[in-house]
Amino acid sequence: MLAVRDGDLDSMGELFERHHGPLFGYLTKLTGNRAAAEDISQVVFQRMLKYRHTYRDEGKFTAWMYHLGRRCAADHFRKSSSAPVAVDPADLADHPDEARSADESAVARDDHALLHRALGRLDRDDREVLLLSRLQELSFAEVAGILECSVGAARVRAHRALKELRDHYLQIQKEKHT
Repeated sequence: MLAVRDGDLDSMGELFERHHGPLFGYLTKLTGNRAAAEDISQVVFQRMLKYRHTYRDEGKFTAWMYHLGRRCAADHFRKSSSAPVAVDPADLADHPDEARSADESAVARDDHALLHRALGRLDRDDREVLLLSRLQELSFAEVAGILECSVGAARVRAHRALKELRDHYLQIQKEKHT
């Protein structure tokens, strides 16, 4: 990004190739909508290029990119939610409700709540490595760069954190049923 900021616009292609996949994965999980995530990803890279002169080399580029992605997602949904959508009532029969049934939603919420509680029991370092490697779908090389450790250490930390998360999840589930 420093090269892009300093006028080497060809480096933007390399940034895109390297970071588009992980950013798209993050935005897909954030929005729950692949089409919106793709649109937002494009906006993030457009803003990077447009405002390249404002980039400061403080902290990690990926952290800055995810922060920008969050802001672009908020802007996207703020704009799209303000416009009403016209629906002809006669068309409603043609589009069945594809939402989960109430019992499926309740089970998913329960599982999500258990997972959230289990994540909360992890220490900050374990939670961070899991969120970066699993939720943001960053490669272990990228996680290692963010955490300032070797790729092998990042893998080991993620493996241990995942085992710890599983143990906490099963313990909470056991407590719930007793």
